Amino acid sequence: MRFELQAVCAATGARAGLLHTAHGTVETPVFMPVGTQATVKGLPQRWLQEDLDARILLANTYHLFLRPGHELIRQLGGLHKFMAWPRAILTDSGGFQVFSLSSLRKITEQGVLFRSHLNGDAHLFTPESTVEVQLALGSDILMALDECPAYPASRDEAGEAMERTVRWARAGNEYFLRRREETGTESSLFPIVQGSMYGDLRAACAEALTELRADGYAIGGLSVGEPREVSLEVAAASAALLPAEKPRYTMGVGMPEELAEYVARGVDMMDCVLPSRNARNGCLFTSRGRVLIKQARYRDDAGPLDEDCLCYTCQTFSRAYLRHLFQAGEMLFSTLATLHNVKHYLDTMRRIRQAILLGTFPDYLAAVRSASAI
Repeated sequence: MRFELQAVCAATGARAGLLHTAHGTVETPVFMPVGTQATVKGLPQRWLQEDLDARILLANTYHLFLRPGHELIRQLGGLHKFMAWPRAILTDSGGFQVFSLSSLRKITEQGVLFRSHLNGDAHLFTPESTVEVQLALGSDILMALDECPAYPASRDEAGEAMERTVRWARAGNEYFLRRREETGTESSLFPIVQGSMYGDLRAACAEALTELRADGYAIGGLSVGEPREVSLEVAAASAALLPAEKPRYTMGVGMPEELAEYVARGVDMMDCVLPSRNARNGCLFTSRGRVLIKQARYRDDAGPLDEDCLCYTCQTFSRAYLRHLFQAGEMLFSTLATLHNVKHYLDTMRRIRQAILLGTFPDYLAAVRSASAI
């Protein structure tokens, strides 16, 4: 993998670049739709590729490890072939999902012992095993196993988790480099900066991880309940500590109006389940704000969901029809709503990228902030 910077906003530090992978080039900054179980819920891969022009998807190691199993996916030709997706894939380590199991897992220096939420079977994730699982999946970007403390975390808790994250990253990176030499894989492994909301812990973590000379770095431990302002502050401080020539990935963010804010803080890659999850729950993001489609005022609304959007949903169906589908519990609603929300996110990122390349990003950011304040 190779990262090529094309432009940097002098006023904010926002960056535009090209992420070259074995499965195509990804224009950054980029939002990655979340395909947890090898599918973005409700959307066929053909739509994602041809209609939305998504260049990279995120899949979840924890869920695919449990079902259908990484060895089966390896036997069937890897995740790209298994899910018929020819473009880039990033897989997380599964650590966040394991740590969210609280009562079903136990942390040791070796790794995380946990019980499946499906059948209760016991499994152990280690820094090495999570790399091996992701290599079996064949993803383009692998994530190192990390410990993500809950918010709020005491300084002692955050420090212990950060130090363990560094030790795990070193072990996982050593294993990855050995396996890359053995297999010739073109994948890359990103370690994850932790430290909760403590700036000095984040700095110590970033300093230790940059010694690994990885192809890219992630900023983890955000969107775990902290105030939005704190999340942005931590992302900015963490990004500034990471190598300028490497891609920076902030995990699990954010709302549509937050995308430009994270980019303004030097972030190149983001992911979040909000577009698809909110769509299924009837919350639609438009150029004029959110639409809660169940509201009675849309019962006889013959207008499009978003007259500025060119997606199939907005060009074909009325708000009244979408409300009817939602109220009736029809599956089609989730597909149409997810199509629109994901396009809204991807188009937002494309506008941000274009503004950086044209040198107009400060004006774009000011406009977003003004609209958000209304």
